[in-house]
Amino acid sequence: MNEILGYLGLGLMLGLAGIGSSIGTTIAGNAAEGALKKAPQKSSNYMILSALPATQGIYGFVGFFMWLGKDFATMGPTLFGVGLAVGLVCMVSAIRQGQVCANGIVGVSQGHDVLTNTLIYAALPEFYAILGLVGALMI
Repeated sequence: MNEILGYLGLGLMLGLAGIGSSIGTTIAGNAAEGALKKAPQKSSNYMILSALPATQGIYGFVGFFMWLGKDFATMGPTLFGVGLAVGLVCMVSAIRQGQVCANGIVGVSQGHDVLTNTLIYAALPEFYAILGLVGALMI
């Protein structure tokens, strides 16, 4: 049973982080698609902001890869708890980061000089995904 919990935690960490990144990049990508109609010359800024929420999926993959050597039979419940926590943190932070980036994309398309500030604001929810990954790697 412990081994099953460990593998389930591993899957949740990877799966939830990936789900969050796909939702976050879609939110920002939808805003970018609309912004292209208003100011197509700023498409590189839109791409940068649209890609930011993808990093949480990478964190889930890194945690998945680093856990492959763990003893799932003895650490199963611990790995389940950590995997669930990291997966949820990465998922929620990616979605919220996508929303921040979408708002920044709209601002950039309207001619406002908000790219740098948006990158800073977008780093704030990402910080918690990084903390989750670091915590998971310390197990």
